[in-house]
Parts: sequence; structure tokens; C-alpha cells
Amino acid sequence: MSTILTVDDSEAVRDLVRFTLEAEGYSVVEAENGQEALDRLRADRPALVITDLNMPVMNGIDFIRSARGEAAGSGIPIVMLTTETAPEMKAQGKEAGATGWINKPFDADKLIAVTRKLLG
Repeated sequence: MSTILTVDDSEAVRDLVRFTLEAEGYSVVEAENGQEALDRLRADRPALVITDLNMPVMNGIDFIRSARGEAAGSGIPIVMLTTETAPEMKAQGKEAGATGWINKPFDADKLIAVTRKLLG
């Protein structure tokens, strides 16, 4: 069973992602911000990370940059799940190392499809 790390300062969003992915047989661990996510990345070694952009303490872009600099985060897919739609923000995400981008509110079927595609 693959473990997925979901990172969002909104408990409701984390709950929705967890509910959606656990129903598909994935194990889900959670973090409220990028700094906490780095700790979970090291401890849980997830197969996939789904992260928000705008969060306190450490935002999604800074989290991705930090994660890509560590062995635990160098090769895993990281998907941005955010309300941000500006092309320049997507470009920043890609430059930081984001694998993909899903806009909120998200469609559960799309989240499942992207997860399956990235995890094989």
C-alpha cells in the first residue's frame, strides 16, 4: 500500500483528500504546513505528496524546494493542490520541482486519476 502525504493548513481539505484516497486503498498521512511536511517526509517516506501553496510557517513552493534538496524528497512526485491559478505561480511551482498542479475545489475522480498515474 502506497503512503501519500497531504499538506494543507485547512483541516477540511486534508480530510477530503484523505477520505478520497483512503477509499482507493491508499494510506494517508497529514501535515498542516511545509515545515511539518518536511518532518513527515523524512519520517514516513511517502510515495506521493499533495501540497497546498498558501500556508503559514512554510508555503508549498518553499516546501518543494526544500524537499527536492533531501534524499527523502528527491525522486517522489509532488502535486500542488491549490486555489492559485496564475500562470506565473504554476511556473514557480514547476521551477521548484512540482510534478503536477490541481486546482481547488478539486474533482475526486481527477485526484484519483492523477494519483494512479503517478504511482503506477
